[in-house]
Amino acid sequence: MISLEDAVTARLESHGERFEVLVDPDAALAIKRGEFEGDLEDVIAAEDVFENASRGDRPAETALEEVFGTTEPLEIIPEVIERGEIQITADQRREMQERKRKNLINTIARNAVNPQMDDSPHPPERIDRALEEAGFTVDPMEPVENQVDDALEALRPVIPIRFEEITVAVQLPPEHAGSGQAKIREFGDLEREEWQNDGSWVGVVTFPAGLQNDFYDLANEVSSGEAETQVIKDKDELSTR
Repeated sequence: MISLEDAVTARLESHGERFEVLVDPDAALAIKRGEFEGDLEDVIAAEDVFENASRGDRPAETALEEVFGTTEPLEIIPEVIERGEIQITADQRREMQERKRKNLINTIARNAVNPQMDDSPHPPERIDRALEEAGFTVDPMEPVENQVDDALEALRPVIPIRFEEITVAVQLPPEHAGSGQAKIREFGDLEREEWQNDGSWVGVVTFPAGLQNDFYDLANEVSSGEAETQVIKDKDELSTR
């Protein structure tokens, strides 16, 4: 469950009755869109249905049965959210907007590169300043992934930027291959892998270009600095880091 301070109220008025539930704001929006995946108990502040959540008043069980056909809160809560309205205070709206702005900046930083600087990543601070200069406003009620394209359109007149993936071949020495390859393969999409006769491991991984420094740091970490990497630009050309 979440804390009461982090919850918003979803309210449904039906049959002359009012029903309120306390839920995480992002989860409420996902449920309303039919996109929620997870455990409902993890995103609510109370396993209960209220007539007035601020006072803790509960509706009569007969009202619950009439409107929802059940008195089971975990069955009623999603229906209140889907059919009702999400009540968000000004402070909650600002907090959601700031949180989504940070998530948007991090998403762009992980995926975007600067085509004028050899496709090097843009630091989050630069993206933050550019969004401010572009006058881009994050919508707290819209998923971050739905706002990325609009943010990029706003950023392009301000900074050179594009989304790109990078493919890197990495070789781990035998003494680090066993544990190291498990972490490397989780970093992105493993295109192919091969165990060498000497026990070393070679993997080819594709991931957002903005994460290339993180990838090199991971490769060095799991191999005590002994990993070898190559950036694969196309089938015929290799560029060695």
